[in-house]
Amino acid sequence: MNTTIIILIILTIILVLMYNSLIAKKNQVENLFASVDVQLKKRYDLVPNIVASVKKYMDHESSLLEEITFLRSQGIKRNMNDSEKINIDKKFSKALAGLMVTVEEYPELKASENVIELQKSLNEIEEQISASRRAYNQAVTDYNNAIEMIPTNFMAKMMNYKEKKLFEIEDTQKDNILVEELFNNK
Repeated sequence: MNTTIIILIILTIILVLMYNSLIAKKNQVENLFASVDVQLKKRYDLVPNIVASVKKYMDHESSLLEEITFLRSQGIKRNMNDSEKINIDKKFSKALAGLMVTVEEYPELKASENVIELQKSLNEIEEQISASRRAYNQAVTDYNNAIEMIPTNFMAKMMNYKEKKLFEIEDTQKDNILVEELFNNK
């Protein structure tokens, strides 16, 4: 009988440790996503200033400015799930990188003190977003591994934990490198 009680106690401890580990990983992912979200909101808040600064010079680029404005409005919506936010961010990053490439084609903009300051601010925010994405992706990888590996996958299924989506770094890193190169060529 003592052996049975000891085995039950050990199993209970193992289950509690697995449960707590899964909860910690889920909370870490949520916390780091909130950090990425804060950085994205900083970038979204900067966009109206950028659009206003370049709008008077870029009559021919109105569709790009409208797209950026539309994606910004989508990005700041509440009640979006993580996957929707990730998809909007991907589209927004591409459009913003396109705007920065277009800015290079306008000598008046490249020389504008206001635009230069906005580009520096955007570059800083992009670096923070990139760092936040890396941390988030690492936490998601740890979480996804935990919910897929034996024995925690059994508990994860009981807790109805689903795989989380990574921020796709390949595309956004290319955009961030392009934007950074444009800023550093000033």
